[in-house]
Amino acid sequence: MRDLPRSATDLRRTQVVKVLGAADEGRWDAFVESCPAATFFHRVGWKRVIEGSLGHDCHYLYVETAGEIRGVLPLVHIRSRLFSNALISNAFCVYGGPAAKDRDAYDALEGAAVDLAGTLGVDYLEFRSRSRGNVDWLCNQDLYVAFRSRLDPNPEANLLAIPRKQRAMVRKGIKAALASRVEPDIDRFYSIYAESLRNLGTPVLPKRYFATLKETFGEACDVLTVTSSGRPLASVVSFYFRDEVHPYYGGGIRAARASAANDFMYWELMRRACGRGYRVFDFGRSKRGTGSFAFKRHWGFEPEPLCYEFLLFRGSELPAYNPANPKYKAAIALWKKLPLGVANMLGPVLARNLG
Repeated sequence: MRDLPRSATDLRRTQVVKVLGAADEGRWDAFVESCPAATFFHRVGWKRVIEGSLGHDCHYLYVETAGEIRGVLPLVHIRSRLFSNALISNAFCVYGGPAAKDRDAYDALEGAAVDLAGTLGVDYLEFRSRSRGNVDWLCNQDLYVAFRSRLDPNPEANLLAIPRKQRAMVRKGIKAALASRVEPDIDRFYSIYAESLRNLGTPVLPKRYFATLKETFGEACDVLTVTSSGRPLASVVSFYFRDEVHPYYGGGIRAARASAANDFMYWELMRRACGRGYRVFDFGRSKRGTGSFAFKRHWGFEPEPLCYEFLLFRGSELPAYNPANPKYKAAIALWKKLPLGVANMLGPVLARNLG
């Protein structure tokens, strides 16, 4: 991000930061589609999803010069009594931060975000980016990593590129005669995913959130479920953007392990995406030292540090609202023991504030 070019002096003088209105949503998404720094998580649909299903206020800022959008910044204000009061770009997403065509547009968005954060009285402002944008901000790049890899047009080449032990797990799922299908709704996915998160000691987001994702993003969001003799074992919600596929929310019930259903599921997603012309498999973020981190490395993916940058308005330490924080160890252990119905009732109340 520091290598972005400077815009011409006359353009800098005429650039204006604006708050997104309904009339400009199409222009916003057109910019996101064309800007190399933008991601699926900059799309305007996230505003509708987060406001409509989670109830948080969204402040979507863009910088314009002579009628042309030069940069965008999706911001979500999360106010929680249990956790923090924060302004995050982009909350509930792995990527975010200013997406701009030049450094001056980036700086204009950053300045507007800092002013907004001060007006809202938040504890901190957070940009979730893949690279550093401001070396003066605190950066938590040792916590999360992303896993991304190119896909070969030939599915067999992709299978052979998977390291031997992990490839054996994929073949185990194939030999178990597992089946996969793209779902018309999120019903079976949610049942599997909620149970999977409870088993991990993590609260689940409300069902309406996932339904709104699918409704909002249409063909750019699908659900793939793996079954054995008709019994659902694993399921994943994925996003599609440009030439990339993002398996984003996925999980399996305990019975999935015996037949390697999770391994088979991600291979099936990879195979299907390859056949549809997608060339980048983005396995999403994981925390270092977790089972998820190890699982993705087994596929031959190399971790890329994520540069989550923070500007603190209160306190002096980086926020640590994640399962890796030792102070949540007891709560996680307790959550794993909850009856599924109780976890599904309480989970959305907590998860909507975690961002």
